[in-house]
Amino acid sequence: MSDTQLTVTLSGGGIDDARAIVRALEGVFGAPDSLPADEQATVRTATFDSSTEPQASTASREAGASLSAPVTVTVQGTPQAVEAASETLSHAFTTRNEGAASGDQERERELLLVP
Repeated sequence: MSDTQLTVTLSGGGIDDARAIVRALEGVFGAPDSLPADEQATVRTATFDSSTEPQASTASREAGASLSAPVTVTVQGTPQAVEAASETLSHAFTTRNEGAASGDQERERELLLVP
């Protein structure tokens, strides 16, 4: 077991969209530091911090909430966490991979989630 931290940055859509995306990730990473709460924000973040490896995704598109508008999601963390988050979001929502960057210990991926 290793420490896993995942930072999720969301832009576009509304507060309900941001909360639906964060909730989809909770099944894999556990509860985040807090749910997005600022209705006026244009960029929202959530951080998942766990001492266990990400769990297998159980999210499905049928169970996922629909989005009101496209949302750009950037996930940043360990390679395992970023892969698990990307897989989870692609099962729960319609996604487009918008690019990725890798470092020595960290990875980043940008996804576009569409209604």
